[in-house]
Amino acid sequence: MLKLIASRILAAVPTLFGVLVATFLIVHLIPGDPISAILGDEATEEQIQTTREALGLNDPLYVQFANYLTQVLQGDLGTSISGRQPVADQIMARLPATISLAIAGVIASVIIGIPLGMLAATRRGGKTDFSALLFTTVGEAAPAFWTGILLSTVFAITLGWLPATGAGTPGDTWSVIRSLILPATALGLAGMALIARITRSSMLEVLNEDYVRTARAKGVREWVVITRHALRNAAIPVVTVIGLNFGVLLGGTVVMETVFARPGIGSLLVNAIFARDYPVVQGVTLVIAVSFVLVNLVTDIVYRFLDPRLRDEVTSKA
Repeated sequence: MLKLIASRILAAVPTLFGVLVATFLIVHLIPGDPISAILGDEATEEQIQTTREALGLNDPLYVQFANYLTQVLQGDLGTSISGRQPVADQIMARLPATISLAIAGVIASVIIGIPLGMLAATRRGGKTDFSALLFTTVGEAAPAFWTGILLSTVFAITLGWLPATGAGTPGDTWSVIRSLILPATALGLAGMALIARITRSSMLEVLNEDYVRTARAKGVREWVVITRHALRNAAIPVVTVIGLNFGVLLGGTVVMETVFARPGIGSLLVNAIFARDYPVVQGVTLVIAVSFVLVNLVTDIVYRFLDPRLRDEVTSKA
């Protein structure tokens, strides 16, 4: 198992390096000057040049990247140009809100997607199957921001059942949960569609297996056959999709945090882009990439424990 983890981490190094290079080039090549955004239009040319020199922005790009890479390898994500605060501190202050939203989005997609896929598989070819597929198609096609605005309009503004903005009151669990319901639902709908389709496909394959027919022939109750025998063996590809979906939802929080005005790293990233705050943009992007890699690693490990063949392979190599 340790060999597996080490190999996955080593394989992730080129990916993370590519993310660093791509993000650095993109933020430095887009139009706009962060110094002008900070000092304003009334700043003199001397003030602008002095500030640029102090921040190292007059150095060639390769020198700036080398300095940034050295900082990252030392665990330093740099200092915000606009806020003059350590980027790591800004991210850590907002990261819990983003992670909680991503987890809530995954939970929402799983709670809706797996039962929907099971229902469609057990009612294959019927009206229930058609309705489930239609619902998943709509959920997958609808843009997340549009779904978020729609849910906010109906349940927050019109009905007043849930808050439209914010992350709830710190320390008040119910307030935090209520503030998560709408953005998590909107965030999880697209993931729900994918999970439901994968669950349906996997269940259809498993339901034709001999051990399922044997269980039914022995008189085992249908719900036990579906949940204990069929779903358990159909869960392997579903777990993989859930893990990948978490990484996608973590990146998708940028949109939801903007729509619902949540103080997470998504809104921090958007504000940093408008302010041309290079260190913050690079730091947030790197954190999202690392989170995606870690989630994939955990998914890979869980996948091997669920699949007996892979579990025996891991055990034999240990």
